Formats: sequence, structure tokens, C-alpha cells
Amino acid sequence: MNLRSPLAALLLCAGFLNATASAQAPAEGQSALASRALALADAAEPQVIAWRRHIHQNPELSYQEQQTAAYVAAALARMPGIEVQTGIARTGIKAVLRGGKPGPVVALRADMDALPVAERNDLPFRSQAKGEWLGKEVPVSHACGHDTHVAMLLGAAQALSQVRADLPGTVVFLFQPAEEQGPGPVASGAPAMVAAGVLENPKVDVVMGQHINARGPSGTISYRRGGFMASGDAFKIVLKGKGGHGSSPWTAKDPTLAAAEITLALQNIVSHQVDPLDGTTVVTVGLLQSGNRVNILPDTAEIGGTVRSLSKKNQKVAHDSIRLKAQKIAESHGLVAEVTIDTGYEVLVSDPVATQAVARALVAAAGPGKAAEAPPSMGSEDFGSFGKNIPVVFWHLNASPFGDRHGAPNHSAEFAIDESSLRVGVRALVGSTLSYMDRPADAAKMP
Repeated sequence: MNLRSPLAALLLCAGFLNATASAQAPAEGQSALASRALALADAAEPQVIAWRRHIHQNPELSYQEQQTAAYVAAALARMPGIEVQTGIARTGIKAVLRGGKPGPVVALRADMDALPVAERNDLPFRSQAKGEWLGKEVPVSHACGHDTHVAMLLGAAQALSQVRADLPGTVVFLFQPAEEQGPGPVASGAPAMVAAGVLENPKVDVVMGQHINARGPSGTISYRRGGFMASGDAFKIVLKGKGGHGSSPWTAKDPTLAAAEITLALQNIVSHQVDPLDGTTVVTVGLLQSGNRVNILPDTAEIGGTVRSLSKKNQKVAHDSIRLKAQKIAESHGLVAEVTIDTGYEVLVSDPVATQAVARALVAAAGPGKAAEAPPSMGSEDFGSFGKNIPVVFWHLNASPFGDRHGAPNHSAEFAIDESSLRVGVRALVGSTLSYMDRPADAAKMP
């Protein structure tokens, strides 16, 4: 399918509604409350798509989500029983729905920010927005699908608010800024919201979230018990030496040779120093620069890269090795090495017990055979920050506009999704919430 064709645009805009007009039958053993809530989730589909298209057409960058937050807050204010707090971690929102019966506190999270990417398609609601990033005006679009995350969480909030009298617990809806902020001196949105106390008052028992992608088959769910997404760290090594003339390098302390040696040395961290059985780890150098002319030896050189790991232990080993190798090799060349490592995203570990408690709900959301455990991903998500002291559950919503065939990856200018999958995502949020609330009292002892 060519996304530039009028037919493809029509199909994508319509969200394949004709193919999914009828709600799925309740899963065997599903409670009456869950059946009613899922029916309400299905009924919200047109509104969810409308929310998504508005947010898609009006994207905002990290920590700039003022209009998005105002739009979300206004939508939440129209839902009965929901208490709304705004301005958390700059532009974040915390909304609380207290059920009519006692039970656990379940938090559901959606990230709101967009990316500095020019969207390339002919959708009538494509982004034309501009924003400021790193001091420059840039195009802005929801090339990672956060617009759908917000819309699906609003749909879940609407459905759950309509059954609040029978809800056995409390739901906290977290609309988070700046997931795309990345590693650096400014924290991304998840740790910023945790620091702002969103998991307290009421004290949250579990946090759940999902991420859309354009993989196939569309409308399926991928989840995992244990390490699911890698940590994401950025490192920078600055070598300081003494410049000189290319004709007499012995009079200088050239940082370029040391930079090359360090770059090669970093490659044996994964092959020789981390335990492969404890979780995959990747150390990548993406930046190596020094000098301005071929006959001038520079004063400085810079190396930059990333560390991704599915193991907290291996993550620390990699960090320590980067510092040690940089400093010792620099010393052997008579240089000084300044090493900075910014931890942007924690290892995202889906709690095995909590994930098992909601697995059946994910199957009920997508349909038989359409929700399954999947291998881990080396991509990163700051959602892991919510899981430092409480269990978290995370899943991927596959939403390829081409059906079974994969579409463009997240962050691509061609990224697009099948809107009919949003109904599945709303059902997953609603069903997982109720499944966790209804879990057996001894669920914490499950293997």
C-alpha cells in the first residue's frame, strides 16, 4: 500500500472502522464488570480517534506540551468522578478516579511529547507544526505515536469513569511530558514525575503502560515477563592535550591517537567484560571528532556514544569500563580524559507476577492468539523509572497500516499506524486495570 495514494490515506484516516465495527465477545470467565467496561471502551472508538487526530495535528516537543496538556485536562474534566491535577513536572497531569469499592491503586501512563521530525505522508491531519529545539526552528510531528498513547488513555479514563461505582480500587491516570528528552543533565519526564510524587497520595501499587509501533500483524499485543526494554545511556569522553604542527608531532600531545585507541578499546567491553547470560548489552560509539586542518595537531578530541543493556549489573560494568579505559589510555598518552555518562532510561523490567496477572486481559483485549510473550527490545523507554520501588507492566501495541507486514519504524518521517488498533489499546488498558484489581489475594505468591 502506498501511503501517498488517496485510497491509502482514506483507509488510514478511517482507521479500518468497517473491519472492526463489532465488539469482540467477552473472554471466558470474564467478570460482568469487565464485560461492561470493555463494551464502553469499544464504544469510545470514534472519540478516541478524534482525540488522536487533534493531538497528531498539534504536536509539541518535550517540556513544551502546554496546549496538549490543556486539551487533555479539558477532556478529563468532562468525565465524572475524575480529579485532575495539572502542572506536574512542568506540563504533566495526574488524574485520580476513586472507585466505589475498596481495592488496589493502579496507575496508567501515557507520554505526550513529539519529535523534531518532518512528517511525510498525505494524511489530511498530518502535522504542519514548527517548534524550537536546540536553539533552532524545527518541524514537529508525532513520529513515535505518543498522540495515540494520550488518546487511548483518555478512552480508558472515560470507560472506567462510567463504571466507577462498581470499580474495586482506584485508578491514577498519568499524562507524562518529555519521554523523548533523552539522557542528559535535564531529566526526562518519567523520573521527573516520580520525583514530583505522582506515585503517592494515593500510594500506587502498580504502574501500567503501552507503546504503539507500526509492526505487524496489526492489532496484536506483545508483552514480556522480566527485562523488556534496555537502559539508554549517553557517554561523552573529552580528551585534553597539547596542539602542535603536523611536521613535528613529538612537540605536541596529540589526542587523536588516544581517541582512536579508546574507541577500539571500548569494543571489547561487550565481548570480554559483561556477562551475556545476564542480559544483552550494546556499547556504541557514534561520535568521534577532532581537529580542523590536516597539518594542525589539535588540543582536544571528543568521543560520544551510547550504552544499552537489559541488565543493571552489566550496565554498571559498562559504565565503569568506559571510565577506566578512557582515563588510563589518556594517561598513557600524557592526556587528561573527562568522562561524562548520563543515565537517561532505566532498564524496563515488567514485573513477572503483575504481568502474569494481566496476561489474560491482554488476550481478551486483542483476541485469541493475538497477544503473546515476545523477546526483549534494545530500544529504550523512560517508563522504567516508575519501577524502582513498585511493580510495572508494559506491552507493545502492534499497529501496522499494512496489516501483517511491518510499516516504517518509530521516529521515521514515514511512521504511520492503523487507527483501528487504538480500540485494542483502550481495551488493554481497561482490561488490565480490572484484571489486576480482581487478581487473587495470594497473587503476590505466584511463581
